Amino acid sequence: MDAVSQVALVTCATFPDLWDDDHPLRDALRERGVVVEAVRWDDESADWSRYDLTVIRSPWDYVARRDDFVAWAHRVPRLVNPAGIVEWNTDKIYLRDLSEAGVPTIPTEFVAPGATWTPPSEGEWVVKPTISAGSQDTGRYALPAQLPLAEAHVRRLLDAGRTVMIQPYLTAVDTAGETAVLCTPDASGELTFSHAIRKGPMLTGPDDGSIQPGDEEISPRTPSAAELEVASKVLAAIPGGTGQLLYARVDLIPGPDGSPTLIELELTEPSLFLRTSPAAAARLADAIVSRL
Repeated sequence: MDAVSQVALVTCATFPDLWDDDHPLRDALRERGVVVEAVRWDDESADWSRYDLTVIRSPWDYVARRDDFVAWAHRVPRLVNPAGIVEWNTDKIYLRDLSEAGVPTIPTEFVAPGATWTPPSEGEWVVKPTISAGSQDTGRYALPAQLPLAEAHVRRLLDAGRTVMIQPYLTAVDTAGETAVLCTPDASGELTFSHAIRKGPMLTGPDDGSIQPGDEEISPRTPSAAELEVASKVLAAIPGGTGQLLYARVDLIPGPDGSPTLIELELTEPSLFLRTSPAAAARLADAIVSRL
Protein backbone atom coordinates (compact mmCIF):
# COMPACT_ATOMS: atom_id res chain seq x y z
CA MET A 1 0.00 0.00 0.00
CA ASP A 2 1.19 3.51 -0.84
CA ALA A 3 1.70 5.53 2.35
CA VAL A 4 -0.56 8.25 0.96
CA SER A 5 -3.42 6.08 -0.29
CA GLN A 6 -6.74 7.89 -0.17
CA VAL A 7 -10.13 6.35 0.56
CA ALA A 8 -13.53 8.01 0.32
CA LEU A 9 -16.25 6.80 2.68
CA VAL A 10 -19.51 7.71 1.00
CA THR A 11 -22.21 9.38 3.05
CA CYS A 12 -25.04 11.91 2.66
CA ALA A 13 -25.89 15.42 3.83
CA THR A 14 -27.64 14.09 6.94
CA PHE A 15 -24.39 12.53 8.19
CA PRO A 16 -21.60 14.76 6.79
CA ASP A 17 -19.06 13.18 9.17
CA LEU A 18 -20.46 9.67 8.62
CA TRP A 19 -22.99 7.68 10.61
CA ASP A 20 -21.34 7.21 13.96
CA ASP A 21 -21.10 3.42 13.61
CA ASP A 22 -18.64 3.99 10.74
CA HIS A 23 -16.23 6.02 12.89
CA PRO A 24 -14.36 2.87 14.04
CA LEU A 25 -13.69 2.00 10.39
CA ARG A 26 -12.53 5.54 9.63
CA ASP A 27 -10.21 5.49 12.64
CA ALA A 28 -8.84 2.02 11.86
CA LEU A 29 -7.98 3.10 8.33
CA ARG A 30 -6.21 6.22 9.58
CA GLU A 31 -4.23 4.08 12.02
CA ARG A 32 -3.03 2.14 8.96
CA GLY A 33 -1.75 5.28 7.26
CA VAL A 34 -4.71 5.79 4.93
CA VAL A 35 -6.05 9.27 4.23
CA VAL A 36 -9.81 9.02 4.76
CA GLU A 37 -12.46 11.52 3.71
CA ALA A 38 -16.21 11.44 4.24
CA VAL A 39 -17.80 12.52 0.95
CA ARG A 40 -21.46 12.97 0.04
CA TRP A 41 -22.45 10.82 -2.92
CA ASP A 42 -24.18 13.80 -4.52
CA ASP A 43 -21.36 16.30 -3.94
CA GLU A 44 -20.93 17.75 -7.42
CA SER A 45 -17.49 19.10 -6.53
CA ALA A 46 -16.12 15.67 -5.58
CA ASP A 47 -13.35 14.28 -7.81
CA TRP A 48 -13.88 10.55 -7.38
CA SER A 49 -10.95 9.72 -9.65
CA ARG A 50 -8.45 10.85 -7.02
CA TYR A 51 -9.43 8.16 -4.53
CA ASP A 52 -7.72 4.79 -4.55
CA LEU A 53 -10.98 3.27 -3.33
CA THR A 54 -14.48 4.62 -2.77
CA VAL A 55 -16.46 2.71 -0.13
CA ILE A 56 -20.22 3.19 0.11
CA ARG A 57 -21.34 3.63 3.69
CA SER A 58 -24.31 5.85 4.61
CA PRO A 59 -25.84 7.56 1.52
CA TRP A 60 -29.31 6.99 2.94
CA ASP A 61 -31.03 9.87 1.20
CA TYR A 62 -30.71 8.22 -2.22
CA VAL A 63 -34.12 6.52 -2.11
CA ALA A 64 -36.04 9.40 -3.70
CA ARG A 65 -33.29 9.68 -6.33
CA ARG A 66 -32.42 6.06 -6.84
CA ASP A 67 -31.88 6.43 -10.62
CA ASP A 68 -29.41 9.26 -9.98
CA PHE A 69 -27.67 7.16 -7.33
CA VAL A 70 -27.28 4.19 -9.66
CA ALA A 71 -25.99 6.45 -12.44
CA TRP A 72 -23.50 7.96 -9.96
CA ALA A 73 -22.31 4.48 -8.96
CA HIS A 74 -21.61 3.61 -12.59
CA ARG A 75 -19.48 6.76 -12.96
CA VAL A 76 -17.28 6.20 -9.92
CA PRO A 77 -14.04 4.30 -10.51
CA ARG A 78 -12.87 1.76 -7.93
CA LEU A 79 -16.23 1.66 -6.14
CA VAL A 80 -17.12 -0.97 -3.54
CA ASN A 81 -19.48 -2.54 -3.48
CA PRO A 82 -19.51 -2.16 -7.30
CA ALA A 83 -22.12 -0.43 -9.43
CA GLY A 84 -23.67 -3.59 -10.85
CA ILE A 85 -24.38 -4.82 -7.34
CA VAL A 86 -25.73 -1.38 -6.35
CA GLU A 87 -28.17 -1.45 -9.27
CA TRP A 88 -29.37 -4.97 -8.46
CA ASN A 89 -29.53 -4.62 -4.68
CA THR A 90 -31.24 -1.22 -4.33
CA ASP A 91 -34.54 -2.61 -5.63
CA LYS A 92 -35.93 -5.38 -3.41
CA ILE A 93 -37.28 -7.19 -6.43
CA TYR A 94 -33.91 -8.95 -6.12
CA LEU A 95 -35.70 -11.11 -3.50
CA ARG A 96 -37.51 -12.80 -6.37
CA ASP A 97 -34.16 -13.75 -7.92
CA LEU A 98 -32.94 -15.21 -4.64
CA SER A 99 -36.18 -17.14 -4.12
CA GLU A 100 -35.87 -18.62 -7.59
CA ALA A 101 -32.31 -19.64 -6.70
CA GLY A 102 -33.63 -21.69 -3.78
CA VAL A 103 -33.03 -19.24 -0.94
CA PRO A 104 -35.76 -19.42 1.75
CA THR A 105 -37.47 -16.04 1.61
CA ILE A 106 -40.66 -14.51 3.01
CA PRO A 107 -43.52 -15.04 0.52
CA THR A 108 -43.84 -11.67 -1.21
CA GLU A 109 -46.41 -10.17 -3.55
CA PHE A 110 -45.04 -7.42 -5.79
CA VAL A 111 -47.52 -4.86 -7.12
CA ALA A 112 -46.32 -2.53 -9.88
CA PRO A 113 -47.86 0.86 -10.73
CA GLY A 114 -50.98 0.31 -12.81
CA ALA A 115 -51.65 -3.10 -11.29
CA THR A 116 -54.44 -3.99 -8.89
CA TRP A 117 -53.89 -5.36 -5.40
CA THR A 118 -56.35 -7.80 -3.96
CA PRO A 119 -55.72 -7.73 -0.20
CA PRO A 120 -55.86 -10.86 1.95
CA SER A 121 -58.85 -11.18 4.23
CA GLU A 122 -57.04 -11.49 7.55
CA GLY A 123 -53.69 -11.67 9.32
CA GLU A 124 -50.86 -9.20 9.88
CA TRP A 125 -49.13 -7.83 6.82
CA VAL A 126 -46.22 -5.55 5.98
CA VAL A 127 -46.50 -3.01 3.17
CA LYS A 128 -43.44 -1.22 1.80
CA PRO A 129 -41.93 0.01 -1.45
CA THR A 130 -39.29 -2.10 -3.17
CA ILE A 131 -36.93 0.88 -3.07
CA SER A 132 -36.52 2.09 0.50
CA ALA A 133 -34.08 2.43 3.39
CA GLY A 134 -34.37 2.51 7.17
CA SER A 135 -37.96 1.20 7.23
CA GLN A 136 -39.16 4.42 5.61
CA ASP A 137 -42.60 4.18 3.99
CA THR A 138 -43.10 0.80 5.68
CA GLY A 139 -46.15 -0.15 7.73
CA ARG A 140 -47.64 -3.11 9.59
CA TYR A 141 -51.36 -3.77 9.31
CA ALA A 142 -53.77 -6.13 11.07
CA LEU A 143 -56.54 -7.18 8.68
CA PRO A 144 -59.42 -6.74 8.40
CA ALA A 145 -59.46 -4.01 11.07
CA GLN A 146 -56.80 -1.88 9.39
CA LEU A 147 -57.65 -2.72 5.80
CA PRO A 148 -58.53 0.88 4.83
CA LEU A 149 -55.15 2.06 6.12
CA ALA A 150 -53.31 -0.71 4.26
CA GLU A 151 -55.18 0.03 1.03
CA ALA A 152 -54.43 3.74 1.38
CA HIS A 153 -50.73 2.99 1.92
CA VAL A 154 -50.56 0.77 -1.17
CA ARG A 155 -52.46 3.34 -3.23
CA ARG A 156 -50.20 6.17 -2.06
CA LEU A 157 -47.07 4.28 -3.14
CA LEU A 158 -48.55 3.21 -6.48
CA ASP A 159 -49.74 6.74 -7.23
CA ALA A 160 -46.16 7.90 -6.66
CA GLY A 161 -44.97 5.44 -9.31
CA ARG A 162 -43.41 3.04 -6.82
CA THR A 163 -43.60 -0.74 -6.87
CA VAL A 164 -45.06 -2.15 -3.65
CA MET A 165 -44.23 -5.36 -1.82
CA ILE A 166 -46.64 -7.04 0.59
CA GLN A 167 -45.43 -9.70 3.00
CA PRO A 168 -46.90 -11.58 5.97
CA TYR A 169 -45.64 -10.20 9.29
CA LEU A 170 -43.55 -12.89 10.98
CA THR A 171 -44.29 -12.76 14.71
CA ALA A 172 -40.86 -14.22 15.54
CA VAL A 173 -39.49 -10.69 15.14
CA ASP A 174 -41.29 -9.82 18.40
CA THR A 175 -39.66 -12.68 20.31
CA ALA A 176 -36.50 -14.04 18.68
CA GLY A 177 -35.85 -10.84 16.73
CA GLU A 178 -33.90 -10.59 13.50
CA THR A 179 -30.39 -11.96 13.13
CA ALA A 180 -28.10 -9.87 10.94
CA VAL A 181 -25.13 -11.94 9.76
CA LEU A 182 -22.27 -9.61 8.81
CA CYS A 183 -19.66 -10.84 6.35
CA THR A 184 -16.35 -9.24 5.33
CA PRO A 185 -13.28 -10.61 3.52
CA ASP A 186 -10.88 -12.81 5.46
CA ALA A 187 -7.09 -12.72 5.08
CA SER A 188 -7.37 -14.55 1.74
CA GLY A 189 -9.94 -12.08 0.43
CA GLU A 190 -12.83 -14.54 0.69
CA LEU A 191 -16.08 -13.08 2.00
CA THR A 192 -16.73 -14.85 5.29
CA PHE A 193 -18.59 -14.49 8.58
CA SER A 194 -17.39 -11.57 10.71
CA HIS A 195 -19.98 -11.02 13.45
CA ALA A 196 -23.72 -10.94 14.06
CA ILE A 197 -26.30 -8.88 15.90
CA ARG A 198 -29.88 -9.17 17.06
CA LYS A 199 -32.34 -6.52 15.96
CA GLY A 200 -35.51 -6.07 17.95
CA PRO A 201 -38.91 -5.20 16.47
CA MET A 202 -39.34 -1.82 14.81
CA LEU A 203 -42.72 -1.95 13.10
CA THR A 204 -45.46 -1.22 15.58
CA GLY A 205 -48.23 -0.18 13.23
CA PRO A 206 -49.19 1.72 10.08
CA ASP A 207 -46.66 3.80 8.16
CA ASP A 208 -45.94 7.25 9.59
CA GLY A 209 -43.30 8.27 7.04
CA SER A 210 -40.37 8.26 9.50
CA ILE A 211 -36.84 6.92 9.18
CA GLN A 212 -35.17 6.28 12.52
CA PRO A 213 -31.88 4.33 12.18
CA GLY A 214 -30.80 5.40 15.65
CA ASP A 215 -33.86 3.82 17.30
CA GLU A 216 -33.01 0.23 16.44
CA GLU A 217 -32.67 -2.17 19.35
CA ILE A 218 -29.27 -3.77 18.67
CA SER A 219 -27.27 -6.34 20.64
CA PRO A 220 -24.52 -8.86 19.78
CA ARG A 221 -25.67 -12.35 18.83
CA THR A 222 -24.06 -15.69 18.06
CA PRO A 223 -25.79 -17.08 14.95
CA SER A 224 -26.92 -20.67 14.85
CA ALA A 225 -25.41 -23.22 12.47
CA ALA A 226 -28.69 -23.13 10.50
CA GLU A 227 -28.49 -19.33 10.16
CA LEU A 228 -24.90 -19.51 8.94
CA GLU A 229 -25.90 -22.19 6.45
CA VAL A 230 -28.69 -20.04 5.02
CA ALA A 231 -26.38 -17.02 4.92
CA SER A 232 -23.87 -19.05 2.88
CA LYS A 233 -26.66 -20.07 0.51
CA VAL A 234 -27.66 -16.43 0.09
CA LEU A 235 -24.08 -15.37 -0.68
CA ALA A 236 -23.71 -18.18 -3.21
CA ALA A 237 -26.71 -16.83 -5.13
CA ILE A 238 -25.33 -13.29 -5.58
CA PRO A 239 -24.90 -12.45 -9.28
CA GLY A 240 -21.23 -12.36 -10.22
CA GLY A 241 -20.10 -14.05 -7.02
CA THR A 242 -18.72 -12.59 -3.80
CA GLY A 243 -15.15 -11.86 -4.87
CA GLN A 244 -16.21 -8.35 -5.86
CA LEU A 245 -17.71 -7.56 -2.45
CA LEU A 246 -16.24 -5.77 0.55
CA TYR A 247 -19.19 -6.50 2.83
CA ALA A 248 -22.55 -8.21 2.95
CA ARG A 249 -25.29 -8.28 5.55
CA VAL A 250 -27.78 -11.12 5.56
CA ASP A 251 -30.90 -10.39 7.64
CA LEU A 252 -32.71 -13.51 8.83
CA ILE A 253 -35.75 -14.35 10.95
CA PRO A 254 -37.32 -17.64 12.00
CA GLY A 255 -40.11 -18.56 9.61
CA PRO A 256 -43.39 -20.20 10.65
CA ASP A 257 -41.60 -23.56 11.02
CA GLY A 258 -38.71 -22.00 12.98
CA SER A 259 -36.13 -22.31 10.20
CA PRO A 260 -34.10 -19.22 9.15
CA THR A 261 -35.76 -17.15 6.44
CA LEU A 262 -34.22 -14.27 4.52
CA ILE A 263 -35.69 -10.83 5.12
CA GLU A 264 -33.16 -8.78 3.18
CA LEU A 265 -29.70 -9.05 1.68
CA GLU A 266 -27.91 -5.74 2.23
CA LEU A 267 -25.03 -5.17 -0.20
CA THR A 268 -25.19 -1.43 -0.86
CA GLU A 269 -25.26 0.72 2.27
CA PRO A 270 -25.94 -1.49 5.29
CA SER A 271 -25.23 -0.53 8.85
CA LEU A 272 -22.40 -2.91 9.77
CA PHE A 273 -22.78 -2.53 13.55
CA LEU A 274 -19.02 -2.27 13.95
CA ARG A 275 -19.32 -1.09 17.54
CA THR A 276 -20.84 -4.42 18.58
CA SER A 277 -17.71 -6.42 17.68
CA PRO A 278 -14.35 -5.01 18.78
CA ALA A 279 -12.34 -6.64 15.96
CA ALA A 280 -14.81 -6.02 13.13
CA ALA A 281 -13.57 -2.55 12.12
CA ALA A 282 -9.95 -3.75 12.08
CA ARG A 283 -10.85 -6.71 9.85
CA LEU A 284 -12.71 -4.47 7.43
CA ALA A 285 -9.89 -1.90 7.42
CA ASP A 286 -7.39 -4.66 6.64
CA ALA A 287 -9.57 -5.83 3.76
CA ILE A 288 -9.69 -2.30 2.38
CA VAL A 289 -5.93 -1.87 2.71
CA SER A 290 -5.39 -5.15 0.86
CA ARG A 291 -7.23 -3.66 -2.12
CA LEU A 292 -5.21 -0.47 -2.28
